[in-house]
Amino acid sequence: MKSKLIYILSLMLLLSCSTDFEQVADVAPVPYAEDELLVKFTPQVAQMIAEAGLDGSRVTRSGDITLDTLLQTIGTCSIERVFAVDSSAEERTVESGLNLWYVVRFDSSKVAVEDVARRFARLGQVQKVDVNRTIKRAYTGKATPLSESKVERAVASTRAQMTDPLLPAQWNIINHGDLFVKDGVVKSVKDADVQVEKAWERSTGDSSVIVAVLDEGIFVEHPDLLPNIWVNEGESLRSDVDADGNGYKGDVYGYNFVHQSGKIVWDDVYDSGHGTHVAGVISAVNNNGVGISSIAGGDGGADSGVKIMVCQIFSGNVATSILSTVRAIKYAADNGAVVLQCSWGYVSPCANVYDWGAAGFGSKEEWIAGSPLEREALEYFTHYAGSANGAVEGGIAVFAGGNESAAAAGYPGAAEEYISVAATAADFTPAVYTNFGPGTTISAPGGDQDYYYDYVDDTHNYGEVGCILSTLPYHIAPSGYGYMEGTSMACPHVSGVVALGISYATQLRRHFKASEIQQLLVASADNIDSYFVGKKNYCRYVADVGPIQPMQINMGDYRGQMGGQVNASAFLAAIAGDAGQPMVFPNIYVAVDGSVAVAPARYFVDGQALTYSVTIANTAVASVSESDDKLIFKGNDSGSTAATITASNGSKFDFTITVRRGANSNGWL
Repeated sequence: MKSKLIYILSLMLLLSCSTDFEQVADVAPVPYAEDELLVKFTPQVAQMIAEAGLDGSRVTRSGDITLDTLLQTIGTCSIERVFAVDSSAEERTVESGLNLWYVVRFDSSKVAVEDVARRFARLGQVQKVDVNRTIKRAYTGKATPLSESKVERAVASTRAQMTDPLLPAQWNIINHGDLFVKDGVVKSVKDADVQVEKAWERSTGDSSVIVAVLDEGIFVEHPDLLPNIWVNEGESLRSDVDADGNGYKGDVYGYNFVHQSGKIVWDDVYDSGHGTHVAGVISAVNNNGVGISSIAGGDGGADSGVKIMVCQIFSGNVATSILSTVRAIKYAADNGAVVLQCSWGYVSPCANVYDWGAAGFGSKEEWIAGSPLEREALEYFTHYAGSANGAVEGGIAVFAGGNESAAAAGYPGAAEEYISVAATAADFTPAVYTNFGPGTTISAPGGDQDYYYDYVDDTHNYGEVGCILSTLPYHIAPSGYGYMEGTSMACPHVSGVVALGISYATQLRRHFKASEIQQLLVASADNIDSYFVGKKNYCRYVADVGPIQPMQINMGDYRGQMGGQVNASAFLAAIAGDAGQPMVFPNIYVAVDGSVAVAPARYFVDGQALTYSVTIANTAVASVSESDDKLIFKGNDSGSTAATITASNGSKFDFTITVRRGANSNGWL
């Protein structure tokens, strides 16, 4: 089977207050939790529940007579808010309505979840009902390790400005068209990569940009990853205390939403190494003379390389759920991520049901109705991630398009608000497994071992030729590196390019809406339809069964159906164009006797090399001091005052400082 992270959803529920549970689209007969239900209450009922459990703990009653009668009837054990209370994000959580979602747990030996859902759906106190569906991997493939001897024989790369010795084997990063040549037949094309070599002349990645990887756990101690792993400075490793008040204990590198723990797990015997592999594509450390290069892994200098936030939603052979996934999505937005890397999704609606068991959502409307909590969580990320004062306002969610060789991408990625990625080989041709057609946004290298079946020799095996080389945990690959393929490998290429573009915008001190970033990405992609000519031969499952009778796909079927191939160089050139707006120094909001720390260098071009002075019109209202590279604004008395910040190069911004009692002074902007 193809090495991918495309997961099968158990059930699509079309539920609302006016929808009966019998109106169920039973699309995929796989499990969902039998003893719990996801319920969106009205604001009045949610307030009653919150008052009954002010500390976020579970409660057993709501305070509403009608609802509590039902809860008693079904033998309710607890009612728990879906999303942890994060004081710094609670205002926008309420604004979005995510505070209204609760997990209702009950005794399934007394009543079936279907019956409970029917009863809740008929209550006026309930807005929406969803089951906590199980999400399972739909593949059994494993990574192909790169031998330690091959790593030892690799020498410092002379390609681009990076010294990483394995870069010459990374056709997906820099493709000179000199790989996969046999008997006069060439299955690689110059520049059939992500066009990052010229893009690196503009930016190699900025450490202020965070990509949340929703996947298996990441081997955070990998020497080619560790410097670029996001660190929550407010927490301590393996702590059982929520030191920073974000609702999660010990979340130093992110959070394990499978086991509800700050401990990230990557070494389960059933783990595939997929999360580590994805992370390496995006931001393995560049120019360190070790291992691979990545798209946005910096140049080896300080503050270069985008950061990887670990949002673990799979672990070993334990299936994840909608509940874990939506929590990870919101966590990413609330803790600084601006790109959501999602190498998972639902089976294409055009998938062969014989191979895949069931087809997925057939339209955006079906998905919205059938997965309401997931939809709301993704809307939260795309709306609230980023900053109105930073390089990007809103978040960009990137999904794998699917590996069912189907003529439609799977949801949620197929919705136009998100990016759905198809996979290509080293000669721009569609990977034989990739989904394409409606819902497909863009293409990127994903590997295609079945296509390169005739290029195996004494030094290469089927799992290496034509696949994507990246980082792996040592228990899977003692060398720390190996190969995978799939649209789930194409997906991080796009996530990495998006992060690289935001890094460049950060360096230019330009501000973009997330929708603008997405539009520039698509508009700058290369049209590759001219490569879709004739037939493409391949041997299906060659790594498992060897080269049997070749099969064919008709290349003409893919014309106009794959999006363009992502082009990092053109994308960064577009970022440098007329789009977006110059950043401005933000207005300051601070509590009386409170303080807010701001790094002024973030708002001035080449700001790290400048010095700053601040003039405050009314120092009775607010004052300012310096601490290292930060300005500390202190609230002295209620009121508002004008202020001006001036850099040593003469650039300046006017802004306002507002001081009020009870303001939420959370430090960093």
